[in-house]
Amino acid sequence: MLSKASLRFLADFMNSSSPSGFEEEAAAMFRQYLGGFCAEVKTDVLGNTIGVLNPGAAMRVMLSGHYDEIGFQIVYISEEGLLYFRPNGGIDKLNVPATEVEILTAKGRVPGVIGKKPIHLLKASERNTPPELEDMWIDIGAESRGEAEKLVSVGDPVAVKANFRMLGDHRFVSKGTDDKIGAFVVAETMRELAKRKLNVAVYGVGSVQEEVGLRGATTSCFGIDPQVGFAIDVGFATDLPDIPKKLLGEIKLGGGPELCRSCDNNNVLARFMRKNATANKLVWQETAAHRASGGTDAATIQMTRSGVATALVSIPNRYMHSQVEMCDLRDVEGAIKILVETIAAFKGSESFIPGID
Repeated sequence: MLSKASLRFLADFMNSSSPSGFEEEAAAMFRQYLGGFCAEVKTDVLGNTIGVLNPGAAMRVMLSGHYDEIGFQIVYISEEGLLYFRPNGGIDKLNVPATEVEILTAKGRVPGVIGKKPIHLLKASERNTPPELEDMWIDIGAESRGEAEKLVSVGDPVAVKANFRMLGDHRFVSKGTDDKIGAFVVAETMRELAKRKLNVAVYGVGSVQEEVGLRGATTSCFGIDPQVGFAIDVGFATDLPDIPKKLLGEIKLGGGPELCRSCDNNNVLARFMRKNATANKLVWQETAAHRASGGTDAATIQMTRSGVATALVSIPNRYMHSQVEMCDLRDVEGAIKILVETIAAFKGSESFIPGID
């Protein structure tokens, strides 16, 4: 299903750098791509990018995938020319040492590596204890504070070095897959819907600052005021050792996208999605999520204004919030198909009030 052009966009998009609050590079790519088939494309003051199909239709449908990624921000430059940093989003400190990074400065990228004290110099009691972020630093090869300050500044954002690559025929790894893969699904769904006759207006959103509080989806949804909202994010793949299926369910890479049932998901919309997916012989994996509510854009979309009928569609992901998150293109394609067939089936007069459908 994915064309060569789509796969090129995927690789370029994944390799873009977009720490939360500093998403301009990913936004520009997303905006340019949607401009090829959307009736209107705009970026708002927060940095959300919104593409529109069939504007003016009475019923408005919103798709949201966040293109911000976890990262860091420089807070101090030492006399030795080392850069100290704070986390930007949900950083797993176990994954941080020895990471190759890029500091995003006004003059361009500055490469660096995250260092810590060598294991040989650690006390026995320290060797089995994860280092704190405050005990790590970024080394850009500078020999002094003055030399470092010619290249970087306090406040500069930091992203993991671009590293997208395919592993096998269907799977890929990349930093920032959470959630540029969701934004990619939004873009490809819009591209496919542009070929269809639609009864609803569709707003495809690349949202910002999800990793620091679902902020972009909050403002973009308020502005769009949709009746229906789809959040596209990543979910936990459980086809790995020691991940408790009895708590998280059985979700495998390549088994299809995850369709969630939780408090963030409208039951009427959920039945509508599954009915259309079944009619089109599409496959999916059921999940109840690992908590009753929260954690994705679906939560904030649902609670906007007087309420929105929401659904969460997730791409199974291994190694979440690491430098090598892994997803499967078959799950990506499946999510696009389910979203396209669901939205194309809307007549524009549906009610999503539970209990009276």
